[in-house]
Amino acid sequence: MSRRVLAALVLGFASLGVGIPAWAHHSFAAAYDTSKTITIKGTITQVRLTNPHSWFFLDVKDETTGKVNRWAFEAGTPSGMIRNGYKTSEIKAGSVVTIQYSPAKDPTQNAGMLNQLTTAEGKTYTRFGPVEGPGGQ
Repeated sequence: MSRRVLAALVLGFASLGVGIPAWAHHSFAAAYDTSKTITIKGTITQVRLTNPHSWFFLDVKDETTGKVNRWAFEAGTPSGMIRNGYKTSEIKAGSVVTIQYSPAKDPTQNAGMLNQLTTAEGKTYTRFGPVEGPGGQ
């Protein structure tokens, strides 16, 4: 194999490697309709604090049919949420919460970007930190 071909292959693979991280990290606006805010109430089934984003999973009862559907809400990074006051001991499986979210652009998904979460006790989190004042701590 000639040096030019080898150099072109190495350069090509290096370029591909540099581009993958930028391609892998998506914008919230690419997946969610950030111009809309919807409110939903349900029971936490799981909180997953994983990088790059955390997830809150809820069981939500359909008021019309009575059927329970699983919903998924994408939140911030675990370190950012903890830095903003979120404690893993506060919201556990079985907790009833109200979530305001931006819906997924694909309406067939029961998913959204979490904008605000309020516990049954009235503690409210936005941008996943506690809110001071009315409706907050």
